[in-house]
Amino acid sequence: MSLKTPRTTVKRLPKRAAYDFDTVAAILDAGFLCHVGFVADGQPYVIPTGFGRDGKTLYFHGSSVSRTLKTLADGVPMCLTVTHLDGLVLARSGFHSSMNYRAVVVLGKARTIDDREEKLHALEVISEQILAGRWAEIRGPSRKELNGTTVLALPIEEASAKIRTGPPIDDEEDYAMPVWAGVLPLKVKPGTPLPDDRLPATIEPPKYLKKARA
Repeated sequence: MSLKTPRTTVKRLPKRAAYDFDTVAAILDAGFLCHVGFVADGQPYVIPTGFGRDGKTLYFHGSSVSRTLKTLADGVPMCLTVTHLDGLVLARSGFHSSMNYRAVVVLGKARTIDDREEKLHALEVISEQILAGRWAEIRGPSRKELNGTTVLALPIEEASAKIRTGPPIDDEEDYAMPVWAGVLPLKVKPGTPLPDDRLPATIEPPKYLKKARA
């Protein structure tokens, strides 16, 4: 399934682009933080938020009084992006220095989820993408909390991925320079869990937390 459209076609360094669903989904699934872009009253906004993917649908949520959610619920065109920074590419010149990354851009219009069961499912999807196994242990949302939360769904129908890997690519004459060049890998990894001050000492970190750290 190709997600390529005239709007998502990568013009700059097109060899780094991918439009197949599996590549796009893999990059989305590797994270849980996205940035949502839209225009309201002539002013562009880009807002960070958590998200989850279920099949060909992305879910994100927020307060029912949020301007962002209210605007997007009206069906305005939007852009959702996810980026993973994998390393600093240190070339022998500033011009060729770069970054290794995996990024996805999804375009479309979101719809509001009103059905209670679908809404709960979407919230579970988001929670499980952030930390798999957590949803089954925590208290679910009350009716008041659910009513105070807006959940939006964005179909993955128009998207592109762009990926850079590998070492720097210098001008041939620069390879003789006595300058260190290469890649500084970067990776986000969980640290040691810090228990809440009011957590009883008898409650140990759950298995899913230990798994996430591993």
